[in-house]
Formats: sequence, C-alpha cells, structure tokens
Amino acid sequence: MMLGQWAVGAAAMLALLAPPVYPPIGTTTQVLDHRALLGNTPEPEWYEANIPFVDLPDDEIEKTYYYRWRTFKEALKYTGPKDGWIVSEFLGPVGYSAPFGGINAAAGHHLYEGRWLRDRRYLDDYLDYWLTGSGSEAKPATEDLNKNTTDWAHQYSFWAVDAAVARAEVSGDWRFLTERMPALERQYEGWKRTNFDAARGVYWQTPVWDAMEFTASSYQSSDPYHGGDGYRPTLNAYQYGDARALALLKRKAGDPAAARRLEAEAAQLKAATERVLWDGSFYKHVMKDQSTRIADRELMGYVPWYFHMPSASSAKAWEQLTDPQGFAAAYGPTTTERRSRWFMHEALNGCCRWDGPSWPFATSQTLTALANQLLDYPAQSFVDTDDYVQLLRSYALTQRKNGQPYVAEAHHPDEDRWIYDGRGHSEDYNHSTFTDLVLSGLLGIRPQSDDTVRIAPLAPASWTHFAVENVPYHGHNLTVVWDKDGSVYGRGSGMRVWIDGVQKLSRTTLGDIRLPVPPAAPPAGQPELVDDAANVRETGFPAASASYTWSGDTAANAIDGQDFHLDVPTTRWTSYGTPNTSDWLAVDLGAPTVVSDVRVDFYDDGGGVRTPPSYTLQFQTPGGAWQDVPGQHRTPEAPAGRAINRIVVDPPLTTDRLRVVAPGSFGITALQVWRQPDPRLKASFSVPSLAIDAGRTVTVQTRVTAAQRTTGVQASLQVPRGWTATARNAAQASVLNAGATLTTTWDVTVPASADPVAGLPIRLLAQAGAGVSGALLPTRYQFDPADYPVTVWDDDFSTDRLAQYRVDHPAAEPSPQLTVAGGTLTAAAGARSFAVLAAPVTTGSAVIVEPAKFAGSSPEDSLFVGYSAGDSTNALAWYNNHFGTSGADVRVNGAAQPDGGCCANVKWQAGDRFAVVARSGTLTTWHEHAGAWTLIHTAPLAATTGSPAFGLRLDAGTLAISRFTVLSRPSAVN
Repeated sequence: MMLGQWAVGAAAMLALLAPPVYPPIGTTTQVLDHRALLGNTPEPEWYEANIPFVDLPDDEIEKTYYYRWRTFKEALKYTGPKDGWIVSEFLGPVGYSAPFGGINAAAGHHLYEGRWLRDRRYLDDYLDYWLTGSGSEAKPATEDLNKNTTDWAHQYSFWAVDAAVARAEVSGDWRFLTERMPALERQYEGWKRTNFDAARGVYWQTPVWDAMEFTASSYQSSDPYHGGDGYRPTLNAYQYGDARALALLKRKAGDPAAARRLEAEAAQLKAATERVLWDGSFYKHVMKDQSTRIADRELMGYVPWYFHMPSASSAKAWEQLTDPQGFAAAYGPTTTERRSRWFMHEALNGCCRWDGPSWPFATSQTLTALANQLLDYPAQSFVDTDDYVQLLRSYALTQRKNGQPYVAEAHHPDEDRWIYDGRGHSEDYNHSTFTDLVLSGLLGIRPQSDDTVRIAPLAPASWTHFAVENVPYHGHNLTVVWDKDGSVYGRGSGMRVWIDGVQKLSRTTLGDIRLPVPPAAPPAGQPELVDDAANVRETGFPAASASYTWSGDTAANAIDGQDFHLDVPTTRWTSYGTPNTSDWLAVDLGAPTVVSDVRVDFYDDGGGVRTPPSYTLQFQTPGGAWQDVPGQHRTPEAPAGRAINRIVVDPPLTTDRLRVVAPGSFGITALQVWRQPDPRLKASFSVPSLAIDAGRTVTVQTRVTAAQRTTGVQASLQVPRGWTATARNAAQASVLNAGATLTTTWDVTVPASADPVAGLPIRLLAQAGAGVSGALLPTRYQFDPADYPVTVWDDDFSTDRLAQYRVDHPAAEPSPQLTVAGGTLTAAAGARSFAVLAAPVTTGSAVIVEPAKFAGSSPEDSLFVGYSAGDSTNALAWYNNHFGTSGADVRVNGAAQPDGGCCANVKWQAGDRFAVVARSGTLTTWHEHAGAWTLIHTAPLAATTGSPAFGLRLDAGTLAISRFTVLSRPSAVN
C-alpha cells in the first residue's frame, strides 16, 4: 500500500508517531519501591504512571488497595472514536446495559475511584459518554430497562454532577465541567421531570432502579423484585449533592444568581427529606403516596451523609452501624438491620437480595459517609476513627476468595464466602470503591475546589508510619509521609508533605492541615488517540482472524477494547494446542488507515502459553501477499510478556490488514493500532451510513473542518479492496481558516463481486502535517423490491393454490386448518398448530409476505418467512406478534445452526410487510412500515437450500396473510 506523506521535521514526527504510552509523571519524590509494591501485576508501567502508591502498616488493606487498582484497570474499555474510554461494571457484556456495556448504576463510584488516575483521558471520555455520548442516548422505556425514564443516563439512580465535581476537585480542571454545563444541568433536571413529587417536595424511586433488588422495603410491596415505588434516601441525597455541585460550578462560571437558586433548591430538598424520611433516628423508605415510614432500617439510610446532607443533630443514626442488632457483621455491614423480620429473607435462594447480604456498593457509600461524619461534622459519641478503620479492614477482608484478593457482587455477612458470584460474570466486579476510601478517608487527602489541599488522616493512633506517594493533584505530585520516629522511610521523623518533590510541611504529629498548592497545571503527554483496530461489539469490522485458535478463546477478544490477564472471564486469543510451528493473528480494518503506532500485549500464563521468543509484524499488499511492515522501531526490542510491546512505524504505512506472526503456543490480550488525530482538523461524513449494492456507484460527501487556520490540508477517501473512490471536486486546500470546511463529493464504485451485506466501512483521512484525523462510515445494504425485478412466484390468494404448496413441519405439531377465500389465506386452530408452506419453486433471493391479521393468541402468534427443504432443514425468520419480537431459526438435518441471536423488537401494524433476503451467505429480515423497509435481524446462512416458504404458528384463533411473493435478481448479477 502507499506510504503516507508527512511534511514535518524529525522532532515533530517523533512526537506524532510516538506520543507517550503513559502520561509523564513529572517531578516527584522517591520514597517507596513501587515495583516491589506491585508484585507480579501485569503491565506495571501503567500503574507507575497513573496511581498513587501507598505503604500501610495494615497488610490486608494495602493488598486490597493494589488489587482494586488492578480491577479498575481491567474495567477500562476503549469503545472507538465516538465515545473513547468507558468504565465497565462487568468485564463481560450484559443484556441490560447501555451501548458498549456502560451501566450508570455504579458510575458515581467509578468517577470517585478513577479521579486519582494521572491519565485524565479515561474519565474525560467516560463523563462525555454519559453526558453527551452514547450513554446519554434514548433507551426503551420498558419494565426491564426502567419504564419511568427514556435515556441510559437515567436508567439507574446516579449522582453524576456530584461525582464530576469530586473528580474536578482532584484534577483541578474546572473548565472541562463548565464547558459541559448544559449537559450537567440536563442530567440534574432529568430526574425532576420523571421522579419528583412536587406536592411532597421529594423524589421517589423504584428500588430496583436504585440498583437494589429484593430489599426489606421491596418485600413489603406487591412486587418484591422491583419493589414498590417509594421516597428513598438514595435519589433524594443524590439530587441534593448534584444541586450543590451545580451551584459550585455556577459560581466558577461567574453566575452567582443561578448558584443561589440551586442552593435554595438543595435546602428545600433537605428540609423535605427530613420531614418525609427522617423518623427521629434514621432515614427510611416511605411507600409512594403513603405517609408511613417502614419500620426497618436499611443501610441506604447513611447515604445522605455521603453528600453532607444531614444536620449535625442527626448523628445518632450512626450508633446502628456498630450495633449487633443493627448493621454490624464480620463481613458487613449488612444491608438491612438484623432486627428486621426481612433480614436475609430468601437471601440464599439466589441473586440478588439486598435484605441483609453485604454489598460492596453499599459498603463504599457507607464508608464515604462515615469519613464525612468524622472529618466534616462536629465531634459526637456514636462513632470514631477506630470504627472507620475497623470497617475498612473488614471490607478489605471481605474481598477474598481462597485466600486471594477477590471482589464479586455480594458476600455473606457472617461467613467467609461470596453468595452472589456467577462464573464468567461476577469476577472482579466493578460496582464499588476502595482506593478512594483509602486515599480520601484513611489517609485523609480531602480534595478542595480552590488552590489548597486538606490532609486529615483517619489512621489509628497505633500506626507509627504510612506513606502515600505520587498523588496526581491539580496537575502536581503530592506525597505525604508519617514516620513517627523517622526509622522507616529515612526522611526524618513526624509528618511531612511534598509537592512536586519540594517539601512543604514538617511537623512532629499527625494532624488536620491545609496547604496551598500551585495553580492547576494542564495534563502533559496526553494527546487524543484513536485505536483503529478496536471493535467492542466483535461483529463487522474491524475483524480479527487467526491461523489457529484454542477452543476457549476467540480472535475477536484481542481487539475488543479491553486488556487484562484473567482466565475467566477472558479477553485473550491464544494458539494453545496448535499443531503448527508458528501461528498468526490478523486484523482486517475494512478500509485502510495510517499505521504508525502498533501495540501488542502478549499473554503469558507461565504454563502452556508463553511469550514468544520472537514475532513479526506484517501487512498484506494489494495483491494479497504478506510482507514485513517496513520502518519498525520496537520498544522493547525483544518480546515482553504481560506488557505493552510497541512498534512505531516510520514512515507511516497506509494499509487495511495487519498480522502478528510468532512461533509456538502464544497469546495476545490486545492488538492495538493507535492514530493521533490532528487537533486542528475534524473529519466527518454528511450521512450516518451509506447504502450500497454490488455492481453500483454511489456518491458520498466528506467534510474537513478547521478549528484554527491550517495550511496544506489533504483529504483522502479510503475504501475496501476492489472498490474505487474518485473525487468530483477538490480534496485538498492550501489554507483552511478557522471554521472553514473542505467539502468533497466522491463517487464510490462497488464491484459486482462484493458482498453488500458485509457492512464494510469507508474511511476519510485528513492531514496537514500534525497528525491524521479520520472518520469511519459504515456501509449498509438497503432492501428494495425494485432491485429484484424477476417474479418467481406470486400468490395473492385470489384463487386457491394450496395444493401446489408442500407442507413441512419443523416442529412435531399438527397443521392448522388452512383455507383460501376473499384474497386471504387463513390458518385456524383451537390449540397449538404449525405448518410451513413451501412454494413450488427452487429459486428466488427475496421472499415477501403481507400479513392480514394475527390471532391474538399466546405465547404463539407467529409468522415465519424464508426457505424450507423439509421438516428438518430450513432457514426461517420469524415474527412473534404476541411478544413483538423477531429472530431466525436455521437448521440442517435437524441440527440448529448459528441464528444471529435473539431478539429484535418490532411491532406489526396493518399494511406492514415482512421480507427475507438470502445473499452472500446471510439471511436478513426486513420490516416495511409506511413504505420504508428497515433491517431487523441478520443471521449467517451457509447455503440457501430448499424452496421459498412461509409458516404460520398459533395457539388459538385465526392468523391470515394476503400475499406471498418470491423475487429474484437477473442471473447476471444475482
């Protein structure tokens, strides 16, 4: 392929081709042995660059601290250029998540935990995901996804604004939030639209959408799983915190009037919450539209302290935390007080009960709330520092399995075992905080909104030493050391504080101190990067393949946007058990991109899969030959396992296919192709997707917009192999002024041999010597009956032609009674019946059915469309009118074949039609409504066998269709 043209100097070239893999640490202290503290953690360089290092007298808390940073790194998922990084709750996908696996239930925890990372790109992207990205987009308002709200960022209760501000208090970057003020306000106002009871002045929530199923309050409703709607401490406290956080941002933005309005709203909510939920000793659930608080105390009653909502006079509630009949437990605290009749009710019958089990989600909130009570409220007699340390230590010990650090969903409060711990699902569950509790609670680093830091450790008096080093705070490095007699760290006795390696404080005793810090510094070495190889959904393109793959792995795992070294669940590809002397893992990008920064992480389990002694990085030429990528500069030079192996390509190479080749059984957890966009240029297409078909030419318009005056701008349209792209007008500009756009129209020709259903992308690249900006446009096949001009079979049921059909029975069920009259075919039944009618033809690539009516029966009220070769071999798309869902069943000689998964949501209306198209090894299902055809399902199809067919399946009543048509393309293009 062609080499990219770069008109820059050598130093600038190096910065563009090889931006830092990790953010520079900057000037700091060297008190602790970081590598020794990390032990055998994979990719230690990431932790060196990103996390604060601690040394604690309590080994259990320290061990859990480093373990929880590992689990947080595992949860970082790169989703693509639109949303960048998100933080996942589960390591694998779940069916109820937002796009790419985001779940907002614990997103507040994610932001509090991740705020201590040096690399700001992770949480910058994650906040944008929820505020303006895919996480803010519309979701179905259904019972299983929260029927009360319509966007993913409001699926579960979420203290979004408070957490965003808490993060800014660490980073010192307030501009990032003030620029997003409208989105933050929308998030806050969203709950007011859906869940605010104006008459009472408080918010209500369904317990399950607090991420709490089967609670003590839920069991007192008619729906124990969801729980009865109620006024709860959670969402009211979250909204109080968000209102106060927004008020702070308004003051930062120079709008004191808006700040006063929000502060007044917060005060009113506080007063109403006290009136409705506070019983004189605890905050409790109140059933919606009722006035009576439930008798039971639930751990969520401490959530208001997380946001400094209660008055000092409410401290009596804390005596329940250590009460043996309250929430105290060896592996607690419990989520419902022991004296409740609902304590541990059905808790051992299966996930997920919140009526007593110890949930890290709730423990985290309680410990944050307790730290606030101890550090920010007047002294009281109910809880003290020892209680905090003991609970934190208990929480650390809870996070064990077989003696090793481990966190799952929920733990037995009295026994050393996780009770909600699904294999391949619950491992390293990212639903809580721990490192933030150590840093902001135990070690007392209390972030501030001004140019100061407060340090008020909750460490016990018995501790003679501790240290925390390289805390990224306001763009500087903070180190705090307590060494009572100076014998541990060799930096002198007492408490000492350094900022950027310069000692700022020395005192003989621990204390509550506040220090000035220099003005916040912008992040260094953190340019925007795009991984052109990432494919989180693992379908379409980019596509991974391999010469050999062990049965427990997939090639797609290596490009899924995640990088961790677990066996279950896994994100690895391996060639374990290969019969070959060498193997390869390849990625097909679909359309070429500029390749300059390739990174490979080799999996090494110390057993059957080892780091290879050598490896080769190759690209595929237009002619199909594989050649070594020229101009490789490797770091490290020899392959390293469980670490980033970086290959800088100089000069950059424009190609669409890469592969890694190595001898022996080896594995890869991540294969990445990073590209640095030009911050001056934004590349985009004028449409969200491009409709194409084989043998045709279509037009597409591209845009390159300059953020500032830019010279020498060049645009290129990269297309799949065998396709061509020709510019109709200029694709370069000698100068683009700020705000100006270079608009180019292209003719894209798709060869007759192409698969239009494959979804191959086209890529716009724009460059002007300071990086390469890009945009990816998916192509799609759009069904149109006019493209199938040959009518193979058409039955409008104006006459009875039933005798010409063959009747097949894919299931052992009797046929319904079939009659033709008045232009419809009607199937009638009094019990479950099913028949597939195969037309007397063997050709046709488009099958169309127009239903006339459905039976209204349950659960079967279904129409089938596709191909059938008898009772045991068929490829039939189906639509179930009762459930409003569609899918496909593919069988060969009675054996089920891949069917594309289930299920698509669709609802038939009178006049709608369904169609099935069999092309290029794919069975696609289409729904026509109001004259427009929409793709609703795709299934792989090895071969089109049998005759075009339709089927009718019902439990009772009558189901009728008014037309059945089989179409084909001319043989020359079929």
